[in-house]
Amino acid sequence: MNSFLTKLFEAWTNADDLSCVEARFAAIYTDPVRVNGTDMSLADLAARARALHEAFSGLQAEVLQLVDGKDSVAVAFVIHGWHTGAYHSPIGTIPPTGSKVQIRSIDVLTLSDGKISGICVIADDLGTLRQLGWQP
Repeated sequence: MNSFLTKLFEAWTNADDLSCVEARFAAIYTDPVRVNGTDMSLADLAARARALHEAFSGLQAEVLQLVDGKDSVAVAFVIHGWHTGAYHSPIGTIPPTGSKVQIRSIDVLTLSDGKISGICVIADDLGTLRQLGWQP
C-alpha cells in the first residue's frame, strides 16, 4: 500500500485524540471535499470519523485491491472492528451488540494537488447492518 493510503487509513482508524482528527484530515483532503456529489467540509468529515469511533472500537483497515491512476485512485477495503457503541445507520440507531464487524467499501478518490478533492463511495451498508443483527 502506498504511503498516502497508509496516512488516509490511519487518519480514519486512529482513535488517539479524536479532537485532532480535523487537523489530520487537512493534510489529506481539500476543504471542502466532494463526497458522492455533495460538498463536505473537513468539520463534517471529522464528525463522521468521531461517529465511527463512537460506534466501533479497535478499528483496523485492510486494503483488498488498489487501482492507481494519474489523478485518481480506486481502493476496495474492509474496516475491521467491534460494535461497542450506538451506530447511527441509514435505517436508524442500532444499540451496541459487541459483535465483530467488517465494514466493506469501495472508494474512488479524485486527487488535486496531492489531496483528495472528490470521493465516490460505494459502501456495503446492508452487509454492515446484517452483521449487527438487522433483519429486513
